[in-house]
Amino acid sequence: MSSEPTRDFLANPLDVPTAIRQRRSIKTFTSDPLPEGVLHKLIELTVAAPSSWNVQAWRIVVVQDDAQRAALQAAAFNQPMVTQAPVTFVFAADAVAGNADLTPIFEQALAAGAWTEGTVNYFKNAIPGFQTGLGDRRREYAIKDAMIAATHLVLAAESLGLSTCFMNGWVEDMVKAVIGASDQSDISIACLVPVGYAAEPRKDPGRLPLSTNVFTDKLGNGYEG
Repeated sequence: MSSEPTRDFLANPLDVPTAIRQRRSIKTFTSDPLPEGVLHKLIELTVAAPSSWNVQAWRIVVVQDDAQRAALQAAAFNQPMVTQAPVTFVFAADAVAGNADLTPIFEQALAAGAWTEGTVNYFKNAIPGFQTGLGDRRREYAIKDAMIAATHLVLAAESLGLSTCFMNGWVEDMVKAVIGASDQSDISIACLVPVGYAAEPRKDPGRLPLSTNVFTDKLGNGYEG
């Protein structure tokens, strides 16, 4: 179970800096189910992520069924965390989401007072033009947005007393078959993220000195901070 089993993380979640600092990729999980309300909260916090033009091109499949998780594990080179964790999120990306009917997005933004009619009218023309201009990079942009959402998930999970593991080892066609997207050529898999309670300690492998891969103004000018 979690290291703080009596704490109500929904009522008293970890602050963002603490969640960032203590999060680690966990490879073994207990079979304990997620408490009532936690999964819904995780999903809410995940889809609060930003996306290009607010198109929200991610397609998130929350895999909980035992048979589905077993099939997903087979698609992920039989890595056990997929079936150990009670839930695995599959983050897919829709390369043509920006070409869909975006009326619900526009109406929500107008109702919230976030966008003006002028902004909406501009976006109605600009988004299709931007998507067309991307060409073959539409897949890349959709995957970027899906990965931003996945990052929200892992930090939200950590703040709620859970653990996660970003997974980039899987066979795309097999994962697509599991989630029912085999015939959807515009759908790509961004990552898999098991979510549950850690069955191993969080160990910090450390990071390189900032000057190794953080630079000021241009590459080669290592950040000394």
